Amino acid sequence: MSVGSQARMHDDRAEAALRPLPTHIAIIMDGNGRWARAHGLPRFFGHRRGVEALRAAVRHAGDRGIKYLTLFSFSSENWRRPAEEVSELFGLVRRFIRQDLAELNRQGVRVRVIGEREGLPPDLPRLIEEAERTTADNTRLTLTVAFNYGSRNEIARAARRLAKDVAAGRLAPEDVDDAALAARLDTAGIPDPDLVIRTSGEQRLSNFLLWQAAYAEFVFMPMPWPDFSAADLDRAIRAFQDRDRRFGGLARRAGS
Repeated sequence: MSVGSQARMHDDRAEAALRPLPTHIAIIMDGNGRWARAHGLPRFFGHRRGVEALRAAVRHAGDRGIKYLTLFSFSSENWRRPAEEVSELFGLVRRFIRQDLAELNRQGVRVRVIGEREGLPPDLPRLIEEAERTTADNTRLTLTVAFNYGSRNEIARAARRLAKDVAAGRLAPEDVDDAALAARLDTAGIPDPDLVIRTSGEQRLSNFLLWQAAYAEFVFMPMPWPDFSAADLDRAIRAFQDRDRRFGGLARRAGS
């Protein structure tokens, strides 16, 4: 590489570093089972190791000044998995809340959980409500956990709320617009994600934040979620900073 090329690369990186951080990062934590299989271990070991990666991601996001972090932990489609694995996942949620809630609260993390709560074991909604209530006043980082969540279901439920409001006369039909529907989504009050990261090399949304991710930047990373590190999060942020976000407008850079 020539001196001139090295200088240009340095300038590009310096410019990217000066660009704003994403306000909201969403992560599809994929690959726990494949990590376990690659290590000759039962699948639940991958989920347990994935919780460690989750803790590290939350800490690092807060340290970097990210204001919103949303994690896809259990989809509504995951009920199709073996009952033993589903039970293990529920157990991990219980342990995470009981063991980590106090520390998250000390770190100034507000916890929100989106998704359906009907059909969950009775103790889980109570634990979720406790976590949300305990951390409600925190402002350093909002951690949203998508649990028993499916985006199509979320949009359908929001549309149902709109229909009920129109039928009851609380909302005029001509006032049904993007903002009205967004206000009835599970994520109401949370800005749309700027950056969506998916691990394990898969390149799809898998029914995650379909409405909210309309203008998000996507970064697909090859490692399974248990191997995702703070350095990987930094790489994804740098990739985000190096992109031109046009939202349907013109490119920011001259000549683009």
